Amino acid sequence: MKEETPRPLIRTIDAVALVIGIIVGAGIFRTPSIVAANTGSAELFLLVWLLGGLISLIGALCYAELSTTFPNTGGDYHFLMRAFGRRFAFLFAWARLSIIQTGSIALLAYIIGDYVSQLYPIGPYSSALFAALVVITLTVINMLGVTFGTGTQNLLFTIEFLGTLCVVIVGFFLHPSPERLSALPLASENPTAIGLALVFVLLTFGGWNEAGYISAELKAGSRKMVWILVVSILVTTVLYLLVNWAFLHALGIERMAASEAVGIDLMRATLGEPGIYLIGILVVMATLTSINATIFTGARTNYALGRDFKVLSGLAKWNMRTSSPINALMVQGIIALALIGLGALTRDGFQSMVDFTAPVFWFFFLATGISLFVLRKKERNAVRPFKVPFYPVTPVIFCGSCAYLLYSSLAYTGIGALVGVAVLALGTLFFFAIR
Repeated sequence: MKEETPRPLIRTIDAVALVIGIIVGAGIFRTPSIVAANTGSAELFLLVWLLGGLISLIGALCYAELSTTFPNTGGDYHFLMRAFGRRFAFLFAWARLSIIQTGSIALLAYIIGDYVSQLYPIGPYSSALFAALVVITLTVINMLGVTFGTGTQNLLFTIEFLGTLCVVIVGFFLHPSPERLSALPLASENPTAIGLALVFVLLTFGGWNEAGYISAELKAGSRKMVWILVVSILVTTVLYLLVNWAFLHALGIERMAASEAVGIDLMRATLGEPGIYLIGILVVMATLTSINATIFTGARTNYALGRDFKVLSGLAKWNMRTSSPINALMVQGIIALALIGLGALTRDGFQSMVDFTAPVFWFFFLATGISLFVLRKKERNAVRPFKVPFYPVTPVIFCGSCAYLLYSSLAYTGIGALVGVAVLALGTLFFFAIR
């Protein structure tokens, strides 16, 4: 079987569905209550979500310059390689392969496992078994080819988008039953902590940077990346504002702040118990959309890692017939399954994975923002089809936001962050071993 480098087979609409699918996950049905508790007023609540969209748009413009100037399947990995060299880029790819991306896949799969196991329990390890089944199924779909992967993503995205619009319609046009509302606790206090609220908002907006990993596979060329990123962020921002406005309209800021699952509380208050099943299905579809997109883009980094380091060349096997990195997808799936197995044995330890992945993620996100400044000087003669407007103010705002979130994640994770540092240290040792 012949092998080749990536071909431009991804349509613009496929790329938009991929990016929005990664961003809009189950988080929009979980974080609004946390944001509400840390803002205290409806106006401030909506303003923080609007600010999150603005910061994400600024970051997207920075990525648009990098992606159009240096289009590559490696995405962030390629930018960091050009700006800071092989060692630093290897550390990023190592962290992404061993913790960041695979950990995200495992955690998202567990969300589905937890929901499905409530309906169809098959034993003490129901959640893990269902989560593993999801990872295996979506990995195989992406191994079948880029057409299967993007087609599945478009289908999941369409169902997710329509389902989210249904939540908006329910929140605006169906009046909550007083009997059902009375079962919801009222919050006595709403402490104002804008910084913490913004952390969760930006986490809910996270994922748009994955667009960089498909810049070399766009049919319309990498110049379309600007349009893809801007449209994706704008659509997501509008959707988030509508969903949160619907929550406010139906429940009010105090009930949102006191809620542990605002989406479930909204559907219970308006549609009763059947509404809980509907929101459960929507959460599953949103999570499936995010997992599929994460699997699709994550394998691209692994492919780039194998392409640049001979000892890992097995990851760089690109199948011409399916136009997909078969080995990279397999390795990524195996690691994700191993993490799911770890979660089944030590569930508390598995949940803490979220803590120690956050500092690593924001550290490299900040580094990618800094790489824009470095490459402006280091490769000043490179052809730049798009330049971030209002340079250097916009990238400074983006880097400042990343630095703040890095600080916040370190402050809130404590010992969990040390585990992430240990993983990076192991990657450093591995780099010198294979050098």
